Amino acid sequence: MSTSTGTRAEAHRRRTFAVIAHPDAGKSTLTEALALHAHIISEAGAVHGKGNRKSTVSDWMDMEKERGISVASSALQFEYLPEGSEATTPYMINLVDTPGHADFSEDTYRVLSAVDAAVMLIDAAKGLEPQTLKLFRVCKARGLPIVTVVNKWDRIGREPLELVDEIVQEIDLQPTPLYWPVGEAGDFRGLAHINADGEADNYIHFIRTAGGSTIAPEEHYSPDEAADREGETWETAVEEAELLAADGAVHDQTLFEQCVTSPIIFASAMLNFGVHQILDTLCAIAPAPQGRDADPKAVETSTTAMDSHRELDDDFSGVVFKVQAGMDKHHRDTLAFMRVISGEFDRGMQVTHAQSGRTFSTKYALTVFGRNRDTVETAFPGDIIGLVNAGSLAPGDTIYAGKKVQYPPMPQFAPEHFQTLRAKSLGKYKQFRKALDQLDAEGVVQILRNDLRGDAAPVMAAVGPMQFEVMQARMELEYNVETITEPIPYSVARRTDAESAEALGRQRGVEIFTRSDGELIALFGDKWRLAFIQKEHPNLTMEPLVAD
Repeated sequence: MSTSTGTRAEAHRRRTFAVIAHPDAGKSTLTEALALHAHIISEAGAVHGKGNRKSTVSDWMDMEKERGISVASSALQFEYLPEGSEATTPYMINLVDTPGHADFSEDTYRVLSAVDAAVMLIDAAKGLEPQTLKLFRVCKARGLPIVTVVNKWDRIGREPLELVDEIVQEIDLQPTPLYWPVGEAGDFRGLAHINADGEADNYIHFIRTAGGSTIAPEEHYSPDEAADREGETWETAVEEAELLAADGAVHDQTLFEQCVTSPIIFASAMLNFGVHQILDTLCAIAPAPQGRDADPKAVETSTTAMDSHRELDDDFSGVVFKVQAGMDKHHRDTLAFMRVISGEFDRGMQVTHAQSGRTFSTKYALTVFGRNRDTVETAFPGDIIGLVNAGSLAPGDTIYAGKKVQYPPMPQFAPEHFQTLRAKSLGKYKQFRKALDQLDAEGVVQILRNDLRGDAAPVMAAVGPMQFEVMQARMELEYNVETITEPIPYSVARRTDAESAEALGRQRGVEIFTRSDGELIALFGDKWRLAFIQKEHPNLTMEPLVAD
């Protein structure tokens, strides 16, 4: 097999997706359940009862374990072969569990640029919550195929047809049933498999296990056997599926990949009901990795020849979407999470950092499963790996071999919350600066500086206030630096330029800063102050910070 053919074959068996949802919809629990069904772990980490709850393996940060929420994305990789599959080679699953809390939207959006599909979890009782709606719209705007999973069907919730109608009405995305629930929310008996004609052709009955900590055994029945066993409950499920099919809600692969329809599955991640059906579905229909276009602006301004598009079997290239330190207290290192876009990655290979032109050797490369690390020797398009201490890589950076390529930058969000940060002890200033530079590079917050405030009290800019808590917690735990924060009277940020900065700085209720990437940022007291200055000085530059 040639290298080109081998690369394409390896890419074809990759499935790279993100799990996204509103907080407390069960993302981390589902991540754990998927790993359980792939036989990577033998027992789920989440069990019933607040006092007896374990943290899931994908939540590695102390704050995540204490609060029971995810505040940083976590990348897991494992092989999986669907039961009864004709395939002889297992699929390689690259799964990214993301923060659900709105304060960490920027981290979630970066992940969405590194995956080929999304699993969107919906709480059976709550339906489309605000963050769910936002993420659905982002996926659809980006053309990212979505598999919808209605979670917590073992608890009292809404009617399934009502949830389908809400998705259609709110985001104009048509759910198409693949596995329809048998039993109403709170009485989850099993799933009806829905075939390409919209007909229920198999009944999967689940058997509960103690605390849902192990894989739930299944019993399979024909439609006639299901009718005898479940009676009216089965008939209701069949009628609901037929009603949707009559309305055209049947799976069409092209419409799914165009983000017009979304296959829908009902499940209980806590009980491990419907979990391997989710994995099987992703293996069967989620798109495999594809080539990617370069950043048009970089191609236009390049003084040397640059690829405008990279195919799967071209020279190696990858994009960094997350930089993280402190994942293991025993390893004081930094991991740059990279999505392989093209070619074959070999540990130790020489690569070039597109943004700086610097070359370096990828001596240490890992896959990360929670806090567990395994060395990566080879990776292919679709894989997500962690590069250890890889220079000054930042989210959105491209690394490559061969002919230069540079992919579009990651989106940045406009911060709405601002606080100063300083070390409690002046004797800790050196550690403070080191921690600040590292966490700024990771994108935990944006760091703003000016001469008036000095380096000892920079300003943190964040999408949500919980980012400040993460910043302080990590400074103390990872760098042994206690800090003090103070709010400042600004709520709106705009990008400006050197010509406008001087005039803006003279306005009341405005302060000018330099961001770590060199951008000049103007902070305004509120949106009314901004509007007044824009009206009085229309020629000054005051651009929104959001970049897509």
